[in-house]
Amino acid sequence: MPRFISLLRFTEQGAQNMKSSTSRAHEFDALAAKAGVKVEGQYWTMGKYDGVLILSADDQQKVLSMLAALAALGNVRTETMQAFVDKEFELIVAK
Repeated sequence: MPRFISLLRFTEQGAQNMKSSTSRAHEFDALAAKAGVKVEGQYWTMGKYDGVLILSADDQQKVLSMLAALAALGNVRTETMQAFVDKEFELIVAK
């Protein structure tokens, strides 16, 4: 199942509305579930990035569509990469 890690940074709008960040995150969880996307983890961080999302779905386009919808809300910008567990990575490098 395709898995993605997305690093989040608050936009100016998101920073101004930081107090409602957790409620927005719960709304995102519900929308993602309806779209067939599993939120494996959602974390707020300190440093260069303000948060991390770990998402998976049976189709990578579902995940990417959810991330596009999240970015369109204007509270965060995302930097996303596909992630692999050990067995998936072994198959990739074996070729």
